[in-house]
Amino acid sequence: MTQLAVNVARIAKMIEFLGTFGVNEAGGLDRTTFTPAELAARNWLKDCLRELQLDVRVDEAANIWGRRCGRDDRLPVIAFGSHMDTVPNGGKYDGALGVILALEVMTVLQENRMTTRHPLELVSFTAEEPNPFGLSTFGSRTVAGKLRRRDLDGVRNGQGQLLIDALALAGGNASRFEEARREPHELAAFLEVHIEQGKRLLDRDIPVGIVTAITGIYREEITVLGEANHAGTTLMNDRCDALMAASEIMLAFEAVCREHPAAETVGTIGRITNDPNAANIIPGKVQFHLEIRGKKRSEIQEVIDGWEPCLAAVCERRGVQVERRLVLDQHPVAMDRLVADLCAAQADALGYLHDSLGSMAGHDAAHMASLTRSSMLFVPSLAGKSHCPEEESRIEDIEKAANVLLNSIIALDEQLDRQV
Repeated sequence: MTQLAVNVARIAKMIEFLGTFGVNEAGGLDRTTFTPAELAARNWLKDCLRELQLDVRVDEAANIWGRRCGRDDRLPVIAFGSHMDTVPNGGKYDGALGVILALEVMTVLQENRMTTRHPLELVSFTAEEPNPFGLSTFGSRTVAGKLRRRDLDGVRNGQGQLLIDALALAGGNASRFEEARREPHELAAFLEVHIEQGKRLLDRDIPVGIVTAITGIYREEITVLGEANHAGTTLMNDRCDALMAASEIMLAFEAVCREHPAAETVGTIGRITNDPNAANIIPGKVQFHLEIRGKKRSEIQEVIDGWEPCLAAVCERRGVQVERRLVLDQHPVAMDRLVADLCAAQADALGYLHDSLGSMAGHDAAHMASLTRSSMLFVPSLAGKSHCPEEESRIEDIEKAANVLLNSIIALDEQLDRQV
């Protein structure tokens, strides 16, 4: 069977055009969820889907679905896509590339008048990125039944706008919100293409990454309590400096992360506050967020177990107290082996180098995995940059990933649900 191929010039044109929605003076994109720029991008996508004569639907969570009927519409759907919202001053590839390549797949199938057995659905999920309403992976969590109507109550952005009002502007419906949930029997598989947002594929000159798992994220809020006092009259031996103690705690945490044998187990300290934060006062209270990411929950726990004795030793030596509050404990999510193997087989058939790797960022596919077979394809990121205006991927790598996506959808259609 002759393999189909994408139109790379058309893909490049779509990337540049979608990249004009929300562009700022610095060349980055301000296309956060429910802003005028993001609403305009939504309208562009819906117009494209209608031009392909797809059945376009905006669900109660404002996710956009474009359906292409199959020969047997009783079969469950093969879905693919990503998201179009960006972080503030973000780039034009994160999320958007997955939607564009899904659109290209639908276009190529239409051009070749190819009818699949399964119905196919392109999806653009709402609010994957952290946003002013504080609910990331909003659309995919709703589809997976993990976000409920009660979670929307009273939620506002920094300007006081209610989430339920913003949702309505995008075509969502808070009063029927939970009707956006999909049931496992409705879906045969989900496949998402995304930029890697790191340098692993680039450093190995591998054009296509096949994702084996999506990282777990463990996050604590740490409060170090010392004693505020005069910076001039308090001798060094009499000090109980919360900031110096916190610094040791942070460096001990970094050391444990650096010594961990799994390269994809990483730790970060962020969102630091120092109180009273004055030049002539010894800090009495420091608060920070500690985060660990890893492809296995056991590896995350190993970091915690290795760091806790260091934490206790610093507290005892410096005479400070520490309060810990769990903020997030999101377990790693394995991707589906069958879908990943089909993607690898298509890459082999096309003569493309590929490799397996874990995703160190969260994605919509992690939530879709609770509903159906899910996997991801990664495209190398130049310099490993993402969430910034410099975010970029080579068009030749994008073309390869797009061809793997296209032919993997066809292979999934041929091989899944043969018993129905």
